[in-house]
Amino acid sequence: MKVMLSSNDQGNLSVYVPKKDLEELVVEETVEGNGKILTLANGWKLKFPELTDETTLPQTLEAKRL
Repeated sequence: MKVMLSSNDQGNLSVYVPKKDLEELVVEETVEGNGKILTLANGWKLKFPELTDETTLPQTLEAKRL
């Protein structure tokens, strides 16, 4: 699914899912291979296969819900 990953004023990551009209803060980041798994405040886990620390934000990325 396509999601928008951005950083808010406090420097926290947030994820916006347009199809669900859902915006949640990221509460946990786990590195897996060359990507990351982000855990959202609502409990969702999203896998970003191509996300690195050098990724510029805001950006629309492909994610898979686990």
